[in-house]
Amino acid sequence: MNQRLLAKALTIRRTEERLLKLFAKGKLFGTVHTCIGQEWTGVAVMEALKPGDFIFSNHRGHGHFLAWTDDVEGLIAEIMGRSTGVCGGRGGSQHLCRDGFFANGVQGGTVPVAAGLAMARRLEGGSNIATVFIGDGTLGQGVVYETLNIAAKWSLPLLIVVEDNGMAQSTPQADTLAGTIKGRAYAFGIDARYADTWNPENLIERASEAVRLVRRTRRPLLLQVKTYRLSAHSKGDDNRDPEEVSAFARADPLNQILAEDSPESRKLLAAIDRRLDKAVERASAAPFATIAENRQEVRPETLPCPSWSPVTFDSRRVVDAIRDALSEAMSRDARIILLGEDIRDPCGGAFKVTAGLSENFGDRVRNTPISEAAMVGIASGLALAGWRPAVEIMFGDFLMLAADQIINHAAKFSWMYNDQVEVPIVIRTPMGGYRGYGPTHSQCLEKHLLGLPGTRVLAVHKRWCPAQMYRTLLAGCDRPTLVIENKLLYGQRTDSCPPPGCELTAADAPFPTIRIAPAGERQLTIVTYGGLVSAVESAIANLADEDLACDLLIPTQLYPLDIAPIAESVAQTRRLLVVEEGQGFAGFGSELIARLASDGGIGSFHAGRICAAACPIPAAKPAERTALPGIETVTRAAIRLVTP
Repeated sequence: MNQRLLAKALTIRRTEERLLKLFAKGKLFGTVHTCIGQEWTGVAVMEALKPGDFIFSNHRGHGHFLAWTDDVEGLIAEIMGRSTGVCGGRGGSQHLCRDGFFANGVQGGTVPVAAGLAMARRLEGGSNIATVFIGDGTLGQGVVYETLNIAAKWSLPLLIVVEDNGMAQSTPQADTLAGTIKGRAYAFGIDARYADTWNPENLIERASEAVRLVRRTRRPLLLQVKTYRLSAHSKGDDNRDPEEVSAFARADPLNQILAEDSPESRKLLAAIDRRLDKAVERASAAPFATIAENRQEVRPETLPCPSWSPVTFDSRRVVDAIRDALSEAMSRDARIILLGEDIRDPCGGAFKVTAGLSENFGDRVRNTPISEAAMVGIASGLALAGWRPAVEIMFGDFLMLAADQIINHAAKFSWMYNDQVEVPIVIRTPMGGYRGYGPTHSQCLEKHLLGLPGTRVLAVHKRWCPAQMYRTLLAGCDRPTLVIENKLLYGQRTDSCPPPGCELTAADAPFPTIRIAPAGERQLTIVTYGGLVSAVESAIANLADEDLACDLLIPTQLYPLDIAPIAESVAQTRRLLVVEEGQGFAGFGSELIARLASDGGIGSFHAGRICAAACPIPAAKPAERTALPGIETVTRAAIRLVTP
């Protein structure tokens, strides 16, 4: 047996045994999923990979990580929560990153991200590939099949390694898996190979062959590796038959070598143990990971005073402004690639935003299957590899299908990998009702994705040119950014001309809050965003006829929300009305009012909210008008709030 590879496998085994001992002593945080018994999979696959290849691993990824990096010290410090860990102690056991290696503990969700990494390598040319490790239990996840379909159709150089240990935590494979593992690959026209960990030399040969095929054909391939986990799923939760485990332990190649107790193996183990001793000692001396305290008490004297500037831009249709900005950005930056359903010509997207772009930019505009989770995951992988993808979700109602990819992957990667990576992904989607589309195509769901650390949420409106917004965003995107494009806006024209007797200004920010204010004293502050701006402006005109002057604030960036411009206005009017199209409970208005009350530094004020009715949105036009905010409801609510 190759002594170098044996040393790798034994290093993995001894490291994981040491981790279990450290856990028992209370030296580790969270949980530990060991790969004891499965070490040869990582060793064999990593032996065939080369620099420039990407690897995405899972919750049981220590062996993969060590086989690729040999960073015992960084791994131990990471799992001990120390600042010297490979991710600064932020990620822990399941979230590792180094030298093109990534790991995340959410089952299945890593597969489209790995496909995005493979797509990056495909687009760049050369022979590099991406590899993703999953367990047989992960084959219950639908996003895996979304990704297999796209990987096959787009011919992505992706190796899918299925470590088939026959158990999904404590559930036997026979209880959960229909058909065969290889058959699932064949269904998508993907080649599949088989090996096992009881024959390491054969496994190394089969893994090398699989990698060579992916490199040469630039197509996906599935490698099923039959194996057995000798330790519990996580620390001590094991309900398998002890006799079965003992039988596999006796057949384990590493245990058989250790049982021989040769001078060579004793010498090798002694060297590994000394290294582990030093690694634990160094990690124990390092400081624990910490986070910066983000919550700050904002006092009136420290609340920033907004700087306001006049707003001027040419009037144009919103859909044209967005399209032109995308075209300009793609001409300027060859890394920008668009993904979405029906976005190529002749369709050009459900609302024609991308019409003509595929003619000018070819395959940089990609039609995807109806696979929201996969397309967002692939975009995350592209972003990790240095590309700048923009995804169109056909209707905002479908955004929740990609929630796992946004919340547990794209939003987490940069921070949990200790800022080693950025994820400059843009997700565009039309939201909103008033078109009679009914309960599942008329919702405003952005509130569910407000507040994710490390992300941004923007809302297009007619008072700040969408072309300028997208130019700024696409030129300097540094995080996952969701852009809400209200359906009603596409056919409307942008407008920088203020209403008669009013001034239209913008706060000093890349994605500013816009203010429309009449001269003189104002009695009420109204905050709205997106497609409701026109209706609210009409209501304000009605209120002016009743001698009620309103200050209108329109945030372009909903999260992170800069409350200073709004706080400045509410400090003067002492009354706030928030108008939003989505459901009210735990919505944007709730957060804004709570923020102003708790750390706005403005004292007491009266507040009211207008939002959608607490029911699904009806298709019948009269009922829809009743369910959603309108000019009359805004007018009445404003009068009630101001009238003693």
